[in-house]
Amino acid sequence: MIRNRSTCAITNESGKPEMNDKPSLLLHVCCAPCSPYVVETLRKDYSVTLYFYNPNIHPEEEYLKRLEELRRWAENIGAPLIEGKYEAPKWFEAVKGLEKEPERGARCEVCFELRLSEAARTAKSLGIGVYGTVLTVSPHKDAVAINRIGEKVSDESGVKFFVADWKKKEGFKKTTALGKNLGFYRQNYCGCVFSRRDQAPDEL
Repeated sequence: MIRNRSTCAITNESGKPEMNDKPSLLLHVCCAPCSPYVVETLRKDYSVTLYFYNPNIHPEEEYLKRLEELRRWAENIGAPLIEGKYEAPKWFEAVKGLEKEPERGARCEVCFELRLSEAARTAKSLGIGVYGTVLTVSPHKDAVAINRIGEKVSDESGVKFFVADWKKKEGFKKTTALGKNLGFYRQNYCGCVFSRRDQAPDEL
């Protein structure tokens, strides 16, 4: 599903849409709280389209809660939002045999590659030449691994990957503060059943 796809504008201080001729970038987002600082920074140089593809998020109620929060924010800032399919079975098949891997291990790398590959494929289908992700803003994510996988997918797809470690220069602190000011719902685990098991066992 594509929301606001026809809107290629940013909002100026008066609240009115402002057209621009900046190059396009498809930004994979995992949730609203991780996104404000990254989007704010990238919009200085790019026309950013948000892309929500996260079949790792469980249960489905949690997935929908994070998606709805992102929808609300994207609409408020006038950002195009593309909603990927919720393909939980595909994700479980991809990480089969890696259930006992620790966070930041091999399972996470498979998860990153699945999501970034779909982001690159979507960018290419839309004629967008650059894609990136907000994932490296989290202190719990291995930015080196994410960027390595992003560039690997780039080589395979022909879509340029925007290399970044968004947690640097207090990026996580900044995006957390922005999210708090915006009243975002903030989850207490990464997303998959295994991260929930490890990070929020009392809720299972």
